[in-house]
Amino acid sequence: MFSSRKRQMLLEQMNENVYDVLIIGGGITGCGIALDAASRGLKTALVEMQDFAAGTSSRSTKLVHGGLRYLKQFEIKMVSEVGKERAIVYENGPHVTTPEWMLLPIYKSGTFGKFTTSIGLKLYDYLAGVKKSERRKMLSAEETLKKEPLLKQEGLLGGGYYVEYRTDDARLTMEVIKKAAELGAHAVNYVKVEEFLYEKKKVIGVRCVDQISRHSYNIYARKVINAAGPWVDTLREKDRSKTGKTLRLTKGVHIVIDQKRFPLKQAIYFDTQDGRMVFAIPRDGKTYVGTTDTFYNEDIASPKMTSQDREYLINAINGMFPSVRLTEKDIESSWAGLRPLIHEEGKAPSEISRKDEIWQSPSGLITIAGGKLTGYRKMAEMVVDLVAKQLSEEGDGTYKPCQTKTLPISGGNVGSSHAFLQFVEKKAEEAQQYGFTEEQGRQLAKQYGTNVDRLFAISQKYNEESGLPRDIFATLVYAIEEEMTVKPVDYFIRRTGTLFFNIDWVRKWKMPIINYMANVLNWTEEQKRAYREELEQALHDAVVPCDEPQR
Repeated sequence: MFSSRKRQMLLEQMNENVYDVLIIGGGITGCGIALDAASRGLKTALVEMQDFAAGTSSRSTKLVHGGLRYLKQFEIKMVSEVGKERAIVYENGPHVTTPEWMLLPIYKSGTFGKFTTSIGLKLYDYLAGVKKSERRKMLSAEETLKKEPLLKQEGLLGGGYYVEYRTDDARLTMEVIKKAAELGAHAVNYVKVEEFLYEKKKVIGVRCVDQISRHSYNIYARKVINAAGPWVDTLREKDRSKTGKTLRLTKGVHIVIDQKRFPLKQAIYFDTQDGRMVFAIPRDGKTYVGTTDTFYNEDIASPKMTSQDREYLINAINGMFPSVRLTEKDIESSWAGLRPLIHEEGKAPSEISRKDEIWQSPSGLITIAGGKLTGYRKMAEMVVDLVAKQLSEEGDGTYKPCQTKTLPISGGNVGSSHAFLQFVEKKAEEAQQYGFTEEQGRQLAKQYGTNVDRLFAISQKYNEESGLPRDIFATLVYAIEEEMTVKPVDYFIRRTGTLFFNIDWVRKWKMPIINYMANVLNWTEEQKRAYREELEQALHDAVVPCDEPQR
């Protein structure tokens, strides 16, 4: 039931059911709640007004990290929790998360001294329960430059070397919601909640509108959860319960540069002249750098890079890697995301706590806000604990305790993280039986984990008349049939990440892919034109700052 061709049928089914829990929001938080609830036996529904992960959950720094910076703010409990949580996220989905050694260069005039860095990283290892093979190492200046020769040499004292976990945030979200669907959750994208439905002043469901067909549906549930990220307060306003704490949105921008122009060997976490910390991370032949951190009050649905954001990041790169001499022309792509933080009066964006909070309105609407990608599973556990307790007290049965600590997400059931590389090599060899090259098989196995077998099966139906190579055909058909891909932007941004990390590939294949999707999904000419324009706009926004004229 996770095919985009079955969306309409699923919505009609949801219209006729009463669920234990309805989640509003298909980012990592909402999808995590859906998985936790479904795995405990709750009858679960989820609606998302855009695509899954279209908001914050496809626009992060793409790290499941332990929150080293929170040590600076003495948030010891948070460092401990998220540090341990990232190891769980990795074990449950090694195809979407991978360890990445991070280098923290230490300079005479920098924020971090050698002694404080050493103590801080040691404390970090202890709090986060870091395994022995991944514990921090302290490096001399020479050793630091050997790891990354592009670093600024003047004033370099040495470096701290520690492990973070790199992820594909959108694919992580997708694998979580696919697992929830596999366990019986009903989840649909492009369905917008217009109003809450009440009985005796208690929320009992929502009236929502399918953004594709424009049909309206009522979905009923015993408990309704607002996990809408940046839109949390919009829903609280509809419930007339936006009181007390509110959200404060901050914007983070990342830029992507080809490795030929910025040949970074090693992931770096460095401080800038204004005291902020920035990541520079090599990935698939590119280097991406971010993030900015500024308060944001504009259109929530489409935050964009400004020329000021671009200038800030270019200056940060040229300051730390002076031989690179980047200019704005070197930027291939960018993305901007919003952090929905809980507002505390008088604090700067980088000082506001990333803690998550749950509160319940007089109508019974449960809201979760704040938090981090790394902590999504723990946040879900807290919310579902609350829901299960309330349902039990109301006489609606008893439910299992949390199951997700050792539950592999979709594609993640490879035995363990240790077995993953062996699994990839086995599938790379096997791929050749299905018409793929060994390297294509390796890439597919890395990206899709155990779901690669589904792509192998799809490739047996490969048709050259599609106008697509076999590997693109397999990923596209899989995205439509088993990942509820509705529009071209879903495929190019959230299912493959190519618009961010291989933008020329998008330009090359956009029309054959749009033509194939139009045929399979029976688009009208008007829909085809609209979806093509939407993709063109996304391509434009990735390159040109929003305050510059159209090129």
